[in-house]
Amino acid sequence: MSTHVVGIKPPDDNWKKMKAVYDSCVAAEIDVPDEILDYFGISDSDVPDERGVAVDLPIGVTKEWCAEMRDGIEVDLSKLPEGIKILRFYNSY
Repeated sequence: MSTHVVGIKPPDDNWKKMKAVYDSCVAAEIDVPDEILDYFGISDSDVPDERGVAVDLPIGVTKEWCAEMRDGIEVDLSKLPEGIKILRFYNSY
């Protein structure tokens, strides 16, 4: 198992426009353009996250932390990219 952290940029006007295109394509039962999928960071089998767009954090924003039988991740909030309002921590196998 590994732990990851991504930043979430909440929906803005551009997100809403891209989501409208996505929804229109789905309703019309046509392929969603790669540009739209790339914007949301999803594959054609996923759906856009209503919380916003997940953004990989730049090197130096996070670092592994450990102390006496504890492991984790530290986030330097002063180095977060502009627009990040949510941090999502998740585990993957």
